[in-house]
Amino acid sequence: MLIMLFLSSGIFLGWSLGANDASNIFGTAVGTRMVKFYTAAIVASIFVILGAVISGAGTTHTLGKLGAVDMIAGAFMVALAAAITVFWMTKLSLPVSTSQAIVGAIVGWNLFAGKETDMAALTKIASTWVMSPILAAGFSLVLFFIAKKAMEMWKIHIFRLDAYTRIGLIVVGAFGAYSLGANNIANVMGVFVSVAPFDSLNIFGFDFNGVEQLFLLGGLAIAVGIFTYSKRVMLTVGEGVVKLTPQTALIVVLSQALVLFLFASKGLETWLLAHNLPAIPLVPVSSSQVVIGSILGIGLAHGGRGIRFRALGRIASGWVTTPIIAAVISFISLFFLQNVFDQQVVKSINQTKIQNNISVEFTPHG
Repeated sequence: MLIMLFLSSGIFLGWSLGANDASNIFGTAVGTRMVKFYTAAIVASIFVILGAVISGAGTTHTLGKLGAVDMIAGAFMVALAAAITVFWMTKLSLPVSTSQAIVGAIVGWNLFAGKETDMAALTKIASTWVMSPILAAGFSLVLFFIAKKAMEMWKIHIFRLDAYTRIGLIVVGAFGAYSLGANNIANVMGVFVSVAPFDSLNIFGFDFNGVEQLFLLGGLAIAVGIFTYSKRVMLTVGEGVVKLTPQTALIVVLSQALVLFLFASKGLETWLLAHNLPAIPLVPVSSSQVVIGSILGIGLAHGGRGIRFRALGRIASGWVTTPIIAAVISFISLFFLQNVFDQQVVKSINQTKIQNNISVEFTPHG
């Protein structure tokens, strides 16, 4: 029972991600009234869970390099600090970054624990905060002009185009939800991986290890967040920055899905390395930043007309403050949990030495 209490902050963070980041997958579709909210919620929930369980391991490894939280009470508070930050921003209807929130919270834990933050890992993660929206805008621009040329050539009747667009938004949204689960489950349950509390289970002939069970729990929490609280942010994303047509909404969703998939696919990384090509880092990127980048690409394709810079500035201010707020909340909360509730949030130096000595003692020689 105590284990579930500690995991509750990860579940809360998953709920917050569903309420905020996951809404970006179908925000443009719902905002343009092409897909009903509950249809979007059902599709997104199913595929975000599949993505989390099947393909969630890759990005978790990179996040673990930033700071390996070594006590479950510490992991609880780190996840809670990130969740509070995201929930607060969601209350303001801002599509903020869960990725930035968990990174800020981990840095706060490193500061409290007196541990050095891996600057190489932090730089790799932070670089994607710039790279991913630019890449999404590029995809969006290219896809816009391809779609425009195709419609000029094929001259599809408006009613048929409408039907194709609705189907396309659901199919591409499913792909986007899968990519989101694969990429962002590290934000929800990544801090618990090094202290995974579950034993392996065999269900209907399928083996689920402790990490996969964590990812399933996180995926379910995301799904609940989508159903219960994501509609407001969907409308902010769908209507707040650039007014979209149903066809441009489809392009935005596809661009976002492609970017999330690129930063989550271990198979793609393996293929690129096998062909001596530079690999795309497996990093949990912000779906909020990616979708805004995709929408901006559409705005730029129209010559920059119609971009609502005031709304964009408000969203960007949330991105800047999110990791700072999360780091401060994490540091203060860890101090409070350890000194008021007498919960050990950091493994002591003596414990680490004992553990290392035991490992050496039982290591077979020769």
